Amino acid sequence: MFRRRRPAPDAIDQDLWTDTRRALPWLASLDPGRDARLRTLTALFLQRKAITPVGGLQLDPHQRTLLAAACCLPLLEFGEQGLHGWSQLIVYPDAFRVQRSHVDAAGVLHEWDDELIGEAWDAGPVILSWADVQSDCANPREGFCVAAHEIAHKLDVLDGVLDGTPPLPRAWQREWVRDFQQAFDALVAQVDRGEPTAIDPYAAEAPEEFFAVVTEYHFSDPATLRAAMPAVAAQLVRFYGPSPFADTPL
Repeated sequence: MFRRRRPAPDAIDQDLWTDTRRALPWLASLDPGRDARLRTLTALFLQRKAITPVGGLQLDPHQRTLLAAACCLPLLEFGEQGLHGWSQLIVYPDAFRVQRSHVDAAGVLHEWDDELIGEAWDAGPVILSWADVQSDCANPREGFCVAAHEIAHKLDVLDGVLDGTPPLPRAWQREWVRDFQQAFDALVAQVDRGEPTAIDPYAAEAPEEFFAVVTEYHFSDPATLRAAMPAVAAQLVRFYGPSPFADTPL
């Protein structure tokens, strides 16, 4: 059986790309080669993903391109295979509520509402709060980058298991698991003791959240991550490439 080859996406207009680079502070330090790769990935994203604003939100072409570029930044080294397995980006105007449920060991059903700024379903869409994407752009060095967090989850699950380890060559995977597990265990112990932590304690929730949170720090506060977890920071530089703020003063 023959499959028709998907047409190449339209190139992003130079003026539009220049505006996107100005709006996303993480792009300023990209060398020409990485900038060209990101521009190509962003065009692929715009071709392959439906960007669906909800809740009365409207997005113009500049805003859609910004969202696509923010989602593609973590894929610069991994490549376009990081776009596989999902087809839609849903964008809320602000934080959104989702209903949760859990049956405990006694068989009692518990239900509650969570307020979220982002979510990534295993085999479904990525969901982002537009207000929080804008906040991240306005304050790019504060340890938060919701788009990077959710794309980390999408990379994580590409091997079929959401466990904090994206698809890697076997030898690298062993090193990754060793370094991440040691850092995760140490963070969980700190949180359990009630001690302050250098990074967001939400990272201690589960290995997959640890990977997503340290991804945010790689892009937005690499100095804090490097000081607190040097082995993890080094793994992320290898996986994502250099942090946008690795060598720039505050």
